[in-house]
Amino acid sequence: MPIKRIVVVLLLFFSAIVAAIAAEDNQTVRAGSELPPLPEPVTNNALASLKVDGREFLVSFAGLGAGKTWRDTHAKTFVLDSESDRWRNAGTVPGGVGRLAAIAVGIRDRIYVFGGYTVAEDGEEASTPWVHAFDPLTGTFEERQAMPVPVEDTVAVSYQDRYIYLVSGWHDLGNVNLVQRYDIDEDSWVQATPTPGPAVFGHAGGIVGNTIVYCDGVAITANTDRARDFAATNECYAGLIDHEDARRIDWRKIRSHPGPARYRMAAAGIPYIQSVVFIGGSDNPYNYNGMGYNQVPSSPVPGALSYDLDTGRWRTLAVAATATMDHRGLAKFRDQWITAGGMLQRQFVTDRVFGYRIE
Repeated sequence: MPIKRIVVVLLLFFSAIVAAIAAEDNQTVRAGSELPPLPEPVTNNALASLKVDGREFLVSFAGLGAGKTWRDTHAKTFVLDSESDRWRNAGTVPGGVGRLAAIAVGIRDRIYVFGGYTVAEDGEEASTPWVHAFDPLTGTFEERQAMPVPVEDTVAVSYQDRYIYLVSGWHDLGNVNLVQRYDIDEDSWVQATPTPGPAVFGHAGGIVGNTIVYCDGVAITANTDRARDFAATNECYAGLIDHEDARRIDWRKIRSHPGPARYRMAAAGIPYIQSVVFIGGSDNPYNYNGMGYNQVPSSPVPGALSYDLDTGRWRTLAVAATATMDHRGLAKFRDQWITAGGMLQRQFVTDRVFGYRIE
């Protein structure tokens, strides 16, 4: 074969490889439009969205106010309606106390709110067992069957428009490796296959199809000469829910994402790109006031991470948007993915509502 022809063939071959790589790397997370700010700054709030009768709702439950002390925990419910494009106060999540680190999931015509923990004046923290179904059309709550093992700072995902899984999390005095499955039809709980990795809190994750993916968080490390430590972990896991028995989950360890472990990221499964996307968070785990367990003030990490379920590949995605942390959800509202509230630099509690376009 003449030299010139060989060169042309090689150029075409490498061009095809470059094109294939570019095609694989075409995922993007772009800063979208900011929505109206919350009625007041709040962080560590549960966030979920729902579409009912052609109307879309974005709802924030409970959390911590700007003062960041035990007095600033609350149970306020804020609702953004796509028709009015304004936030309204829908009262408080039942229970009579403020709480942090609750989690919420929208299914059918209700948003289900799980747990959270209370903080007393002396610093004592207690997990709450409560489960409530919130109707965004009427602004009312209905009490549901309590969690068998109350957890907070957990990951929650929905499956088959019927089941909600709570993956690991903190219970009163320590982490649990449980996966608790709630059935909204039966208002009942069963234990699903527990996670094989370290029990964690403050992790993040999402579901696409029947595959749950979660990453990072904080595990407990035992010491011989001093009290236990709270240490970040960068381990990631994928769990395949059995089609015949939704209690059974085939957990598999997957590659860790690039960069350091992150704490309290916003995350969601994005079906149209077959990926789970993680936004923000901090690389220094912290107490509820934003001070690291290592006594160093924590800061948010910019950018996003994406795990492609088809290829098992991680992508690090730059985002030209304000970095945030301390999230309990990434919610779809209209044509954007949303974080509402959270902390900015210097542990500043914000009322801003950021939109992201994930493509």
